[in-house]
Amino acid sequence: MSEYQKQEILLETGTNEMEIIEFYLGTQPFGINVHKLKEIITFDQEALTVVPGSGEGMLGTLLLRGTTIPLIDLKSHIAQKEADQEGDVRQVVLVCEFNDRINGFKVDGVNQIHRVSWEDVQPMASFIDQYRPRFTGSVNIEGREVLIVDLEHIVTEFDSESNLDYEAELHASRMQEKLPHTREKMKLMLAEDSALIRNGIEKVLKGANYSNLEIFVDGEQCYNRIQEIREKVAAGEPLGDYLNLLISDIEMPKMDGLTLCKKVKDDSVLKDIKVIMFSSLINEQMAAKCDQMGADGYATKPQIPYLVEMMDKFLDIEG
Repeated sequence: MSEYQKQEILLETGTNEMEIIEFYLGTQPFGINVHKLKEIITFDQEALTVVPGSGEGMLGTLLLRGTTIPLIDLKSHIAQKEADQEGDVRQVVLVCEFNDRINGFKVDGVNQIHRVSWEDVQPMASFIDQYRPRFTGSVNIEGREVLIVDLEHIVTEFDSESNLDYEAELHASRMQEKLPHTREKMKLMLAEDSALIRNGIEKVLKGANYSNLEIFVDGEQCYNRIQEIREKVAAGEPLGDYLNLLISDIEMPKMDGLTLCKKVKDDSVLKDIKVIMFSSLINEQMAAKCDQMGADGYATKPQIPYLVEMMDKFLDIEG
């Protein structure tokens, strides 16, 4: 699949829909957002360089047009028991880009691309999300329950440096000494479906004295709360008494972040709320979509220091 072909199937922004590509590990179907997919190639054992001691699931590095990329065997890593192989399998590699990195994921084959509504994506139960955060949700497609794989989390299991930049906590604590009372006055909301990411962002922001923070597990919950605020503002109360800035992921069950942003910015009562999109999907194309939806800023998920700097800028906070 070329970049051009991928762009042809991407949806209009703000429709609360996504395209997922369905693939197989053994006989069990899984899916990922097409936005993460650069191309699909046939697995070539001769192009693989094995890295000794890299751990189960990490096959090594794959030579791809003169560049080496990490190659993860998704079947051995997340589906050893669930996915029994049947017959001849034409294994392929999903070459994916997110968080400004390119990784390969070996799978047992692909089916097709499906258009689904985020409303139909069921979040993982909270107790499962806590212990098995490798999946962000599931969706029923033609009678098959397709698990949506959290590739970002899987990569962090092999490479801790790809995780959120928690060194920002040190940066934030130093900034707190300069700004002991200013940031805590700001009213913030965070919409993020990953428990791991939610906890990390909350820790850093509160360490920076951004302590007035409401947290939601999906865009729909967040928007419902914003609607409650809208009623008060429409009745004459100041918007700043309730909400100054919204931070939102893009991929979320029920309502995605771009749709959430569009609903806020298209509303004459809410449009002054600053919106920052914080997502692993941020690239040139996605940045253009964020601009189209009226987002004030965007950052890819490892860049927490940059997120804090943007927040200070948009909220007119000076050290």
